[in-house]
Amino acid sequence: MAAAELIRIVSRSSPMALAQVERVRAELAVLHPGIRTEVVPVLTSGDRWMGDLAKLGGKGAFTKEVDQALLAGEADLAVHCLKDVPADRPLPAGTVFAGYLRRDDIRDAVIHPEGLTLDQLPAGSRIGTSSVRRIAQLAASHPHLVCVPIRGNANSRLAKLAAGEADALLLAASGLERIGESDRITEILPLDAMCPPIGAGVLALQCREDDHTTIEAVTGLGHHDTWREAAAERMFLHVLQGHCNSPIAGYATAEPDGRLALRGRVFSPDGKRILDAHEWAGALSPEDLGTSVALALKRQGAHELIAAIPH
Repeated sequence: MAAAELIRIVSRSSPMALAQVERVRAELAVLHPGIRTEVVPVLTSGDRWMGDLAKLGGKGAFTKEVDQALLAGEADLAVHCLKDVPADRPLPAGTVFAGYLRRDDIRDAVIHPEGLTLDQLPAGSRIGTSSVRRIAQLAASHPHLVCVPIRGNANSRLAKLAAGEADALLLAASGLERIGESDRITEILPLDAMCPPIGAGVLALQCREDDHTTIEAVTGLGHHDTWREAAAERMFLHVLQGHCNSPIAGYATAEPDGRLALRGRVFSPDGKRILDAHEWAGALSPEDLGTSVALALKRQGAHELIAAIPH
């Protein structure tokens, strides 16, 4: 098989997405110094639309144009935040994930201009977030705070905070690190306080399934434990079949001794109902673990809770 000489990488055109591509280019340069890379930026529907994502079909709005460029042969490799790739349906026909990079921080972060933590914020403080997952958990833990919708990439959200559109923001700690803004973080929220989205902190490498040259070149960038964690989490979400207005959260943890655990949670939008399940894989595969945790939540009423949420 001929070795790859040039890999064209397609990505969303936001500063964070381009920073993620630079990480891939840097790691690929170490692994294969002879391979050249080019960036093919695209502006997705999700980046252009500032309204309710449900009206665009949910998270797929951030990946559709990237998928199209890959399938059209305009690029060879796509770099995705795994949390933005829908898990309730298969990848577009003809594409495959060739690897997941080593996972970054999966926690959420608070940003407040004066350095206050969530517990220090006065009643009525406006928290900028459009995430139903964050809104539900804040409603449960800090009902005196008010969530206000705020969309756009992390840089634009920080600009909106500076403009006074919110008193504080909730953003992914890993994303802030990627764009060099981690010094803005006021507080890192523990996982018990703010359960992360499925696929948090994971960068996924997507290729055409018949492009064996590119797949062979990038597979070595993959991290085995991250792959196991992601496989469990995405199967969990697939079995639950949540829609984009479903407050679903969860994370898998691969221990150094090889054990794999998965915690999954489903919330009512007002945070008044919380379903929780946590299991160890034992002899189960990551996919079977994801299925088992999802079924445990379904036995608690997750299907009915999700179905009752308008979307």
